[in-house]
Amino acid sequence: MLSVELHCHSALSHDGRDPVDLILEQAKAVGLDAIAVTDHDHIEASLEVAERAPDYGLVGIPGMEITSRAGHVLGIGVEERVPPGLSFAETLDRIREQGGVAVVPHPFQKSRSGVVANIDRGELIKADAIEVYNSRLLTGRGNRRAKAFARRHRIPMTAGSDAHISEMVGQAVTRIDAAPDVRDILDAIAEGRTEVQGKRTPWRISFRQAAGGAKRRVVNRVAQFFG
Repeated sequence: MLSVELHCHSALSHDGRDPVDLILEQAKAVGLDAIAVTDHDHIEASLEVAERAPDYGLVGIPGMEITSRAGHVLGIGVEERVPPGLSFAETLDRIREQGGVAVVPHPFQKSRSGVVANIDRGELIKADAIEVYNSRLLTGRGNRRAKAFARRHRIPMTAGSDAHISEMVGQAVTRIDAAPDVRDILDAIAEGRTEVQGKRTPWRISFRQAAGGAKRRVVNRVAQFFG
């Protein structure tokens, strides 16, 4: 069983902080086998991770977190940017056209762009997998609802740290019954050969990540305005 981080962010995300080097060093330090960096609507850092991961003894999986009209969708295994603003269904199609798997993160958390606020349950079951454990939780209710839904509809389950700082990479992982190969990992996710494990991101760190993200968004907007 491989230990895989499927949801984390680099400095390329509007609310991320750290460069690829620190993320890869952390992934190696905590004993991960594979990692996907999933920046918001950007893919460049993830492609760099996919290329450089073997130097750290890791499998690098390209991917991104796409802002569909319904909310966030993880495109795991995509190598070309999927544009934001598409419908939920078209976002899934674009991911699959590239041979990727479409994973819906934190679907029941409206405040974090969970898709259930904007689509019905019949659409959600069309995803390839559902993230049922996200480390950045306050009460855990959203995770419990996601897990119950996935079990009820027999949808493959994943976990992710949703780390926006390198120290939290590996806080939650998906255990995958696969060979250390990107294609085999993607197939195993789609086939449900997964287990989830993780622990809560400490509240003080969650708040720090959120505050840091808000600060970086303001700085970026000011830079764009004067640029």
